[in-house]
Amino acid sequence: MDDSAYQHETVLLYEAVEALNIKNNGVYIDATFGRGGHSAEIIKQLGPGGRLLLIDKDPLAIAHAKGVYKDDERVLIWQGSFKDFPDALKDVGLEKVDGLLLDLGVSSPQLDDASRGFSFVRDGKLDMRMDPGKGESAAEWIAKATEEEIANVIYLYGEDKMSRRIARAIVEKRAETPISTTLQLAEIIAASIPMRLQKKEPGKHPATRSFQAIRIFINRELDDLKQCLDNSVECLATKGRLVVISFHSLEDRIVKRFLKAQSSAPNMPRGLPVMEDQISRPDFKLIGKAIKPSRQEVESNVRSRSAIMRVGEKQ
Repeated sequence: MDDSAYQHETVLLYEAVEALNIKNNGVYIDATFGRGGHSAEIIKQLGPGGRLLLIDKDPLAIAHAKGVYKDDERVLIWQGSFKDFPDALKDVGLEKVDGLLLDLGVSSPQLDDASRGFSFVRDGKLDMRMDPGKGESAAEWIAKATEEEIANVIYLYGEDKMSRRIARAIVEKRAETPISTTLQLAEIIAASIPMRLQKKEPGKHPATRSFQAIRIFINRELDDLKQCLDNSVECLATKGRLVVISFHSLEDRIVKRFLKAQSSAPNMPRGLPVMEDQISRPDFKLIGKAIKPSRQEVESNVRSRSAIMRVGEKQ
């Protein structure tokens, strides 16, 4: 599939690259390469001794990266989950890094390509896997999951109060015919939600939360995020920056709690005879406040509206 027809507007492009505090000879990871908007800006600031490691699960994203950077010795490319970036570093012969960037969620080319199964407005095979060559597709999972399992996924990852009603409708419909396409699933979900509730969110498709939830579950996105954040503690060099752009409240909550925990001094019992120099120093320092896209960016790219960026610096 030629993805040249699919456009991707990078969210918080300059803000994220500025937050990485690029050094001329530093080592950086764009762990969610996508179509490389952030990477293109990072590489502009790297000298001959600098290195940029690009990681993505999506084979199309990896193919794009190899095409763009085939002649640039500063760029290293690795296919896999961002949680496994320590393995990627080992494979390419690097150790500590000066900056780790995560731009979470699904990219515009993935959403706009109906064959990937992420979109509820374009009909295609119900897949939703970031890497179509690994794991089970959304259709395969929906075909065998219990009603309770489906409801729990939609409630936990989509925060949809209608999860049980949606799950019941899915199970009833699959008993009549297999659910194998995106529009099939979207129509089942829309039909299960009362119109009075749909009218409370004008302009928002009733399948939005359910599709988001199933995608997050199928790709283990929250588990991968937690592991990636934990790995960053050991792999970032002193003064190295962790920059995370989230598009979902659950993702942002994980990032916010991680940075708060890692930037706080240990909670010692009052009166404990411990000297200040005996208290372990926090692993991270928070850099600035959470950043959201400007009004101008949201107006030019509506998909940026829910983005939020947080930054931590390794101590």
